[in-house]
Amino acid sequence: MRAIILAAGLGTRMRPLTDHLPKPLLQAGGSALIEYHLRNLAQAGIRDVVINHFHLGERLEEALGDGSRYGVRIAWSRESVRLETAGGIVKALPLLGDEAFAVVSGDIWTDYDLARLQPVDGRDTLARLVMVPNPPHHPTGDFALDGAGRLRLRAAADCGPGCTYSGISVMHPALFAGLVADPLPLRPVLDAAIAAGRVAGELYTGRWFDIGTPQRLQELDVLLRGG
Repeated sequence: MRAIILAAGLGTRMRPLTDHLPKPLLQAGGSALIEYHLRNLAQAGIRDVVINHFHLGERLEEALGDGSRYGVRIAWSRESVRLETAGGIVKALPLLGDEAFAVVSGDIWTDYDLARLQPVDGRDTLARLVMVPNPPHHPTGDFALDGAGRLRLRAAADCGPGCTYSGISVMHPALFAGLVADPLPLRPVLDAAIAAGRVAGELYTGRWFDIGTPQRLQELDVLLRGG
């Protein structure tokens, strides 16, 4: 399996930290956020990694190079305009191949074992998302997970309690069939596939941080340093 790390965000909520540094290069516990992902992917046996970038992308390339020091091979998907998540993945598809691939957001941290990720077939199942319990900053969640391991839209009357997308998933290129590399968020793409019953999920209750504010970055730094 190949993987893409999504690293093209602007990091506006992290300013001034991101004025001169892309968000995935912010450090916690002595390493950049994206370095944890590269090491974890290598440990899981995922060696071919695509990284997309837009804001200060040259800093990412300078810092990470070809990925060999982390045990991976990095291919870069450079965006001249910000394509958002779905648009960025569509642009990177030629680098990801024809099979299912792992997707990891560059601005999270987790102890989830990426070796648990399994391919999806692109027919009955277009994607499998790792979900987490709703954090305090996102109390209503994104989707619901039913007893059969399928994601449901929260609008469904019998959808059950909601949970939050962790930023880790496996997706098949068929999820993006017919789309072009224009600015497009991921949510409407997922909503359509979930409404069709073609997205699976699992709930992970281990450690997970969405690094959306400087305070959360500081909390993670304290945790990783043994605080």
